[in-house]
Amino acid sequence: MQTTLLKSLAHFQSTTEQSAAEQAAIRKLQRGIERECLRITSEGRLAATTHPIGLGKTLTHPHITTDYAEMLLEFITPVASDIQVTLDQLTDIHSYTYRFMGDELMWPLSMPCFVGDPEDIHIARYGASHSGRMKNLYRRGLTHRYGGGMQIIAGVHYNFSVPAAMWEALAAEEGVQLDPGYISRRYFGLIRNYKRVCWVIPYLFGASPAVCQSFLDHADGQIDLKPLGKGTLYREYGTSLRMSDLGYTNKEQADLQITYNSLSDYVGRLRRAITTPSQRFARIGVKETNAQGETEYRQLNANILQIENEFYSPIRPKRVATSGETPTQALERGGVEYIEVRALDVNPFSPVGISEGQIRMLDLLLLYCLLSDSPELDWDAQQMTERNFNKVVLDGRNPRLTLNDNGYERPISDWLEELFADLQALARFMDGGSGDDYRQSVAEHYKMVLNPELTLSGQMLALMREEHLDNSHLGMQLAKRYREELQQPLRYFTEQQFEQWTQASIDEQTAREEKDAGTSFDHFLEDYFVKAKCTAAECEKS
Repeated sequence: MQTTLLKSLAHFQSTTEQSAAEQAAIRKLQRGIERECLRITSEGRLAATTHPIGLGKTLTHPHITTDYAEMLLEFITPVASDIQVTLDQLTDIHSYTYRFMGDELMWPLSMPCFVGDPEDIHIARYGASHSGRMKNLYRRGLTHRYGGGMQIIAGVHYNFSVPAAMWEALAAEEGVQLDPGYISRRYFGLIRNYKRVCWVIPYLFGASPAVCQSFLDHADGQIDLKPLGKGTLYREYGTSLRMSDLGYTNKEQADLQITYNSLSDYVGRLRRAITTPSQRFARIGVKETNAQGETEYRQLNANILQIENEFYSPIRPKRVATSGETPTQALERGGVEYIEVRALDVNPFSPVGISEGQIRMLDLLLLYCLLSDSPELDWDAQQMTERNFNKVVLDGRNPRLTLNDNGYERPISDWLEELFADLQALARFMDGGSGDDYRQSVAEHYKMVLNPELTLSGQMLALMREEHLDNSHLGMQLAKRYREELQQPLRYFTEQQFEQWTQASIDEQTAREEKDAGTSFDHFLEDYFVKAKCTAAECEKS
């Protein structure tokens, strides 16, 4: 995977054809972060309250919303090319949200706090508009399909895109025309390489080696765990139970055999999944009659996927959709705009769930995947990459662990050494002629290669053992500390901006509900799924 990488770096670092400004433009990566966290009570239980009204409406707020559950906050930063700006934006969103939470706290771990009855997990509410009802119903379907426990696990999504100047340089290097098709092809090459090496993410950044015992009552997966304290179970060399069979997995979707060799194949297989019935999910039923004789939906439909977002993947090709467009139609219309990395646990040692060092390492890893050779990856080979990922999720800190590299078993330490040598070369390129931030980040994380116990998962288990802490006690300590740290003036946004977003979200939701009042939700869903079956070109004609 090194040939193209070395060639591209040599081209980028050439000073004969590019000015200093052009060199700087090539390095202007675009980023955005989505961070999830549970609202909890001061006793460490799931908050039973509704989303704070002072934060506006979750259906229409651009930066503060909810994911699956009413208490599962999701914070979304705008796209930015400066790492510190992104972190300041994320910090402001946390700080402002805390003003409206009373004595509640933000849970700082990926795996949930104490989970009692299933009824304690309240599905998120989005109002009475058709789009709001659809979002709620989709989540109700997830509950019937997979249980509510899986849906209150928190993660961090990292959105990443390459600047125009880099695309221009890459296309010129290959001697091809720069167009959306070329960009999509290169992004899919990135995704295939990511699949090959994404095990490094749970190795370095997995931060869920332990889980509250109460959560197992709400999980379907079965893995071997050991007790640690009164209410905690852990995996000796585990890194990310969130990404194990206890968390974000969906065996039903394995039959889809979705690969990443072309945009058209990816879109076609995903579209078939939202139109192909599932015998298992048909048994749930789509509608039922309640005790009052009223008809209620149980899920959006009985297909393998209710909608495309139900497809669980550690990485997704994305494009911002226009009104009425599905994600695949947006990709067909304009090609891949950015990619979304979804394998990150919440970093418990950061008040906002992710650190500057992590961002720099993700930049380097994704650039490595973009600039390296990327042969096609058939289904069997892709399954092997997923087995590697799962081995690291469960036993990544085991010094004797081996992974399969093109049919050969090799020690994980050996593969990490090779990977970090390439990341070091990329770090020199990204630092350019000023500073050494990327090189410092590589040097700090290389310590985790030499000593796996310095990884986030290793640090967490060491802390719990040394201080005799259960998972819940550690989470509560950190939650209270971060609440105090986040009581600070805004760094990037203004009070007026937050107030405007709040009011605009209320006004927009009200307008949607008034528009939909008296019209049929059944007809809305029928129309949505008729359009969802179309290709982008077919939808444009109709």
